[in-house]
This record gives sequence, C-alpha cells and structure tokens, in this order.
Amino acid sequence: MEEVEQLAAESAVVIFSVSTCCMCHAVKRLFWGMGVSAAVVELDEDPRWEEIDRALARLLGGTPVPVMFIGGKLVGTMDRVMAAHIDGTLVSLLKEAGAFWL
Repeated sequence: MEEVEQLAAESAVVIFSVSTCCMCHAVKRLFWGMGVSAAVVELDEDPRWEEIDRALARLLGGTPVPVMFIGGKLVGTMDRVMAAHIDGTLVSLLKEAGAFWL
C-alpha cells in the first residue's frame, strides 16, 4: 500500500495502466489531449506489479485498470474519470493538482 501511495504522490496525475489495455490507452490520450503530463506506471512492465496490483485491489475491491490518482488522491477507474470529465469536475481537479503544462 505504501508503494502505491508513494507513487501516487510523486506526480500531479498518476495512471496505473497495462500497456496492452485499450481503456488505459484511451485515458492516457484523454489526459495528454487536455495538456496533462501524467506519470504512467505500466504494471505489465514493472517488476513490482504483483505488490502494486494487490494494493490497488485493496483500495478498489478489485483491480480494473486504468486506475488514476490526481493530486495524490484516488480518483478511481475509467468510469469515475469519464464521469468527472463529462460533468466538468475533472478540469477543476486537475487545476487544483497543478497538472496542466501551461
């Protein structure tokens, strides 16, 4: 759990992803298209993946990727991020976290 919290605190936006996951690709493109430089942890390429996966499972009750943190706080999976994007709250979360390039 400490590993996930530490990684989540290192950048304004952190995405836990799997490199071959289409939903992970879509959310990375969403953030990049908004001008957000997200730190991406590709679980399938990380030697700590089992430990990180267990910690994410404890946080979420399962490990559907992608999992996003903004400003060190768990936002959730793709459905929560897309809901925040649609209702307009995602931009304010990103601004508060200092996530925009400009």
